[in-house]
Amino acid sequence: MNYLDINNMNEADATHAFMQCCTSSTWVAKMVASRPYNDLDSLFEAANNNWVGLEEKDYLEAFDGHPKIGDVSSLMKKYANTKELAAGEQSGMDAADEQTIVELSQGNTDYQEKFGFIFIVCATGKSAGEMNALLQGRIGNDRATELVNAAEEQRKIFHIRLNKFA
Repeated sequence: MNYLDINNMNEADATHAFMQCCTSSTWVAKMVASRPYNDLDSLFEAANNNWVGLEEKDYLEAFDGHPKIGDVSSLMKKYANTKELAAGEQSGMDAADEQTIVELSQGNTDYQEKFGFIFIVCATGKSAGEMNALLQGRIGNDRATELVNAAEEQRKIFHIRLNKFA
């Protein structure tokens, strides 16, 4: 599938395709409505424009579509929703040692309790240790800062997934 295919899809199929990139129904609806895309640059521009300025509930809906980093049961439950384009994104967990996994698990719990949403990081290309360091560095932030940080990480994630439409 490529961006030209998205232009020619019916609304339901286009919705499904964009939902693989981000589970914010508002963002997805805007992406479907923004068609046609002349090239990848216009697709990415629309993705950014449709992401900026969403309501907090829209960002939280997108975050909720992600599994917790390193949480196997969470991965199995939520990965099914975005598996077509999300394959391999947490591969950095494959070589994680037990201590890092335990720290990530506890950090995820602490983060979610503090902010009300899971820790979002663009995991592609990052080791478990790097993700843990990022989590530990961000947990000291206030909620407003973390909402911005998580939204930016989500933006990176959907860019990686949209790039698979090339």
